[in-house]
Amino acid sequence: MKIVVHANRFKLCLFPVCYWRLGLSCLALLLFAAGGAFAEPSQRLLSDFADDTLSGWEGKSFEGETDYRIVDDATGKVLRAESHGTASGLAYTIEYEPAEYPFISWRWKISNVIAKGDSRTKSGDDYAARVYVLFPHWFFPKTKTLNYIWANQLPKEAIQKNAFTSNAMMIAVESGAGKVGEWVSVRRNIVEDYRRAFGAEPPQVGAVAIMTDTDNTGEAATAWYDDFVISKE
Repeated sequence: MKIVVHANRFKLCLFPVCYWRLGLSCLALLLFAAGGAFAEPSQRLLSDFADDTLSGWEGKSFEGETDYRIVDDATGKVLRAESHGTASGLAYTIEYEPAEYPFISWRWKISNVIAKGDSRTKSGDDYAARVYVLFPHWFFPKTKTLNYIWANQLPKEAIQKNAFTSNAMMIAVESGAGKVGEWVSVRRNIVEDYRRAFGAEPPQVGAVAIMTDTDNTGEAATAWYDDFVISKE
């Protein structure tokens, strides 16, 4: 299994992904030549924002700029996203096989759900918080994404096609205003979720992304994100 991180080469569109692979064969040869055995870690921290930087994350704007910045929270440094009728995202490009690291976890908090948000319609396709796992394909129409959303109306654990494309499946990992203002921890098995969403085995992951967007409804929302980890179990 290999994990390749590209800090500044991710071009985030809502569905297409353009990325480059780094060859690791030379590095592997050097490691073995030095007599060192390389053991894959049981988990990998993508980001906890403790270093007060967005290192590894790259932005892409769709409609204006959601304000992403690292702030102090009672729990430490976290990422705050504030949207006022805007839609832009941050992406962390990382390539790995889902079978090797099937779990992804993070925690998040929101200020409010979107009053006019409705995942069934294009005009309501806004979320105070969402996390993407992207599965890129060299042929753009075959690129797929799992969209983990803090849903406005969709019941928790419900799944449905995105209003714009069936290649993006929306999974409500939290829903409604019941936990507004609270930190909520999320842990998902992306292999099981992909099977459920697309009825097939997942291909290689290409990136993890986040977005707080309110461009379709014109509303406002703030979200906080932290502790992105992929793990074996």
